[in-house]
Amino acid sequence: MIFMPLNIPLIWLVGLLSTGILGGGIYILYEWYEGELEGMSYLLGGLAMVLWSFGGRFISLPLLRRPGNDEPKRMRSETVKRVPRPDGSVLQVEFYGPEDGQPIILSHGWGPNSNVWYYAKRQLSKHFRVIVWDMPGLGKSTRPNNKDYSVEKFARDLEAVLAIAGDKPAILLGHSMGGMVALTFCRLFPELLGKRVAGLILVDTTYTNPVKTSILSRLLRKLQKPVLEPLLYLAILISPIFWLMTWLSYLNGSLYISVEISGFTGTETRGQLDFSALLSAFASPAVLARGTLGMFNYDESQTLPTVNVPVLLICGASDIATTPPASVRMNAELPQSELVILKPAGHMSLMEQNAQFSEAVSTFCQTRL
Repeated sequence: MIFMPLNIPLIWLVGLLSTGILGGGIYILYEWYEGELEGMSYLLGGLAMVLWSFGGRFISLPLLRRPGNDEPKRMRSETVKRVPRPDGSVLQVEFYGPEDGQPIILSHGWGPNSNVWYYAKRQLSKHFRVIVWDMPGLGKSTRPNNKDYSVEKFARDLEAVLAIAGDKPAILLGHSMGGMVALTFCRLFPELLGKRVAGLILVDTTYTNPVKTSILSRLLRKLQKPVLEPLLYLAILISPIFWLMTWLSYLNGSLYISVEISGFTGTETRGQLDFSALLSAFASPAVLARGTLGMFNYDESQTLPTVNVPVLLICGASDIATTPPASVRMNAELPQSELVILKPAGHMSLMEQNAQFSEAVSTFCQTRL
């Protein structure tokens, strides 16, 4: 699941629901043990609530989705470089495919880590040099000492990854927040465009504060200051509790609700839904909250006309986190761009329609060789 402003109320709701189910089950069992509640129905009801809290996903997941032939799983490369940064963070950078292939640097969205590129790593590395990295605080990359999770910080990290990508000009591919990082990179390092960067691929992303380009944007803009930002600061303050709530939501299956609503359209497989939820549960709520606060300050509207390399825009037709009109506007303002809309697909089009996604990426990259 991608951690975007739209997800915040959903995550809190399913977290509170999960905590309430577990707490209610424990309370019923305690009252039954003390004799305040009598009858086997209370015992069975309390046990059912507790058991559901820790294993409901094994019931709900088979009911929700069909199994797929190629389900995603965590996959790490043996070719790894660890890149230390001035702020104390260390980036995990992994390499796949032929060393002499066209480099493609994949920047994931906010919430998962580079494992989200399971299909892209397998499908694209047959012909290209695929380079993935974990953003600081996620996956195997460590957190910055100064707690800087701004988009500008990540763009400078991307420049450090580019520096070890080899001699050939690379394609920068970014999904969701990864696309925001790529556009910010273009503003901070314009001299590298055309010289070290052959092109961009921006996937289900936006050019401005994502609150402004998501579904229900008018409502979310009104809620940003009085509701969303306080919730994020609260998540930082009580991160361990929030993390426990998230894991409970994953174990009982209620996390699938927010993952489904925010990322998919219903054509995803059982493994894709579960894998997306699992990756989001691994991430620290404090890290996610700080990165989301950083996104609130993001705006690269003025950068779009200055990008002087070819750009491929890919978006899911039913994306509600960064809606298709955001990609349409970028397509109109970027000097050299083309737009591919995947159907049926939501914000996680790279997974839900992975074959279409890899085909579009391959076609674009082959023209840059």
